[in-house]
Amino acid sequence: MATSLGLTACSSGDSADSSIVTTNAGEPQNPLVPTNTNENMGGRVVDRLWSGLKYYDASGAAHNEVAQSIESTDRKNYKITLKDWKFSDGTPVTAKSFVDAWNFGALSTNAQLQSYVFNPIKGFKDVSAEKPTAQTMSGLKVIDDRTFTVELESPSIDFETGLGFAPFYPLPEVAYKDIKAYGENPVGNGPYKFASNGAWQHNVQIDLVPNPEYKGGRPAKNKGLRFVMYQTFETAYQDLLAGNLDSLDVIPDGALASYKKELGDRAITKPIAYKAAIGIQTNTPHFGGEEGVLRRKAISMAINREQISENIFRGTRVPAKDFTAATLPGFDGNLPGSEVLKYNPEEAKKVWAQANAISPWSGTYEIAYNSDGGHQGWIEATANSIKNTLGIEAVGTPYPTFKNIRDLINGKTINKAFRYGWQGDYPTMLQFLTAQYYSFSETNNVNYNSPEFDKLLNDALAASTQDESYKIIAKAQALLFKDMADIPMFDYAAAAGRSDKVKKAEMAWNGLFDFEGIEK
Repeated sequence: MATSLGLTACSSGDSADSSIVTTNAGEPQNPLVPTNTNENMGGRVVDRLWSGLKYYDASGAAHNEVAQSIESTDRKNYKITLKDWKFSDGTPVTAKSFVDAWNFGALSTNAQLQSYVFNPIKGFKDVSAEKPTAQTMSGLKVIDDRTFTVELESPSIDFETGLGFAPFYPLPEVAYKDIKAYGENPVGNGPYKFASNGAWQHNVQIDLVPNPEYKGGRPAKNKGLRFVMYQTFETAYQDLLAGNLDSLDVIPDGALASYKKELGDRAITKPIAYKAAIGIQTNTPHFGGEEGVLRRKAISMAINREQISENIFRGTRVPAKDFTAATLPGFDGNLPGSEVLKYNPEEAKKVWAQANAISPWSGTYEIAYNSDGGHQGWIEATANSIKNTLGIEAVGTPYPTFKNIRDLINGKTINKAFRYGWQGDYPTMLQFLTAQYYSFSETNNVNYNSPEFDKLLNDALAASTQDESYKIIAKAQALLFKDMADIPMFDYAAAAGRSDKVKKAEMAWNGLFDFEGIEK
């Protein structure tokens, strides 16, 4: 999930009911529709409002949730049987609730950001084309109210694991009457629901209360959640220290040297499935074709990640070694081509000169970042490293909010480099790679387009064993290094905290709190 590490409004001016858990957040980019929410701030709310066929616990293990059973003998054909379940408005969750939602998400004319996840399902190509030849995927069949079947184009080692991911959530009939209005006041089937019609105060807060219809394995252990939107992490941290905020998932850079002492046993540190990168789209001048490959490699080798990690992040960031995250099963830190992630000034200058031989460099290398995300320090340090190594003008370029920068990236109009992150949606390397680098993925931020890479991912999905899949993934990542799809920067270790009013707040595998389990 694209990540903001951003907070967009103001400190919590009015105090929540003392039994409600207050937690940091930011303004979601879009209305809260699961298939169109691909960023952190909307995602943390969506995952509280909905239940999927599966859910992921704090360690990342998948468990059946709405699914009574998911049966397959070949990992290509699935029979899914549902539990008796209801949406928060009391209407039943049926097989049709899932099938209709998946078809809606896949249909190209609905322009959903998460449509790529349906690629394995038979008939996806017919509904996802620019001019679709069908309105529904042929691989989905409703058998009865509690049963549906799924046929994939080929066997998938990742499909069942991914069924707890947000785009696979069900939708009630009411959603399709006006999907945008529905997203402003959604009806879901998860452990929480909107507190009232005015629950979403834009740029201020979102209030959720426990959903009495929820009967699953992650019931709320609190009386509700208030997602409070801040302008800065510094303000959020001061509220945490003062007891005005119950949980904060990102300690600001300026407090990393002191937060453990200030919070004591309320400080939280944990390696997580979270990566930071610098992307630049191929329609940006000097960054298309072979010239672009050379420039991305040169810039990567011009960045002293170790120094930035230590000086800015106090070791809570670790220099990246691949395009996924070091905590994921199958991770390999010694991939062919990964030497471009090491600081190598002389080689960086040499490769930059090779790019200049194709087309002489002109202008300034800009790295866009959202001001509300606490990124200024590391972006400026990165720009200085590039400037000092390559002898070019390099600067950080701030944008006011995460939404501002995401709209430009999604619109392919940002025309400069940009920082972005990816927070795992489910704990596999394929989730990171399919989302970010499949040529047809709406969440491919950098316009990477390689039929060879797409085929390798498809082969990895079709592998008969995890070990075989990991070997193919390694080949796919070696190709990403050859093409230098983007510039991996850091893996994250969470630096977070809870207030003295909270007795339990566990950090999950992906760097978000286990919100249901937070106890006052």
